[in-house]
Amino acid sequence: MGMLCTLLAALDSFGSPFSISLDREDLRMKSRTISIYGAIALVLVFFSSGLAAWADDPRPGRIITIDVPGSIFTNAVAMTPAGVITGFFDQADHTIRSFVREPDGTLTLFDAPGAGSGVGFGTNAFGINARGDIAGYVRDASGVFHGFVRTYEGKFTTFDVPGAGTASLQGTSAWDINAEGEIAGEYADAAYVFHAFVRDPGGLITTFDAPGAGVGPYQGTFVSSADGLNAEGAVSGFYLDSSNVFHALIRARDGTITTFDVAGAGTGPYQGTSPAGINPAGTTVGSYQDNAGVFHGYLRARGGGITAFDVPGAGTGSSQGSIPTNINTHGDTPGWYADASLLSHGFLRYRDGRIETFDAPDAGTGPNQGTFPEFNNSANAIVGYYLDASGTFHGFLRTPPEH
Repeated sequence: MGMLCTLLAALDSFGSPFSISLDREDLRMKSRTISIYGAIALVLVFFSSGLAAWADDPRPGRIITIDVPGSIFTNAVAMTPAGVITGFFDQADHTIRSFVREPDGTLTLFDAPGAGSGVGFGTNAFGINARGDIAGYVRDASGVFHGFVRTYEGKFTTFDVPGAGTASLQGTSAWDINAEGEIAGEYADAAYVFHAFVRDPGGLITTFDAPGAGVGPYQGTFVSSADGLNAEGAVSGFYLDSSNVFHALIRARDGTITTFDVAGAGTGPYQGTSPAGINPAGTTVGSYQDNAGVFHGYLRARGGGITAFDVPGAGTGSSQGSIPTNINTHGDTPGWYADASLLSHGFLRYRDGRIETFDAPDAGTGPNQGTFPEFNNSANAIVGYYLDASGTFHGFLRTPPEH
């Protein structure tokens, strides 16, 4: 959900009283990890994720747990149609590094130029296109963020959006990359106000702000991560208004911005409509939190029609409910739902409305434990993480189902 976790972590560092359930919701929005900001390393340990090629075990719907050797946690955040996965991991000193994993299991670790070292510093990969080009950001030794793109051959380009701040927790973050090599992301200016941008393959950067976006610290315009930019150059995102309410947006390549709120979305601070991505057909997916604090899923068709949904078994209390995290080419979306005990379970909702639910075999069964899918590719292979009974996070890969 854009830099939402960045924003929340920064606010937390100033003493804002956010609940773990709100942090989890923000984290689920395409793995916008709290690692971005100062308080980050304390939370990053909770984001262990893992990877595997389903060729290793081709049984449909098989859930495979893999923890990257030597890491404290590993977070798989995006995947190509062919099963190439990218993400980042935390070393023993809490320096963040990134990786790309081939379907045959070959693992390549990398650091983008200028990355700092130490708690919360380093290289964070987020988006990957079908060719294998990766977009992300680094946090340098001064705590400033810079965008990067890594080609599938391993060549890096780093960049800063004009107007980006140069103090700690300011700067440029890239989240999405499409087949054309366009990149979308945000930057924080010298006043900690956020603005969105699109960078074309030649390096030309266009910035934009949603009408109604707040202009206070940690308010502004944000984009969805990993699949928030489709092949047509349309961007899925949101803005945080002056009352700290979330509203969804879609920006067309020609610069036209459409904003919307799902009927029933709450109007209190940090409630509202939160998009998670956009597919080639222009369908967007996300969640909205109502005035009672309950989460519900939605899909918005290109023409504007909105379908809201709740996963059977989802709780109806505050911080419970259904949270989609991604949408693939076919219109299928994964996510998780929190039941009445605040235990989370994975789901895959097909474009026809059918819903499969699943749990990682070793997922814990206590409050705030369970299974948390993050991303599905066109084959409906799913990556995510689960929290076990001892409070440890592990990554998982769910192989494509039979249908």
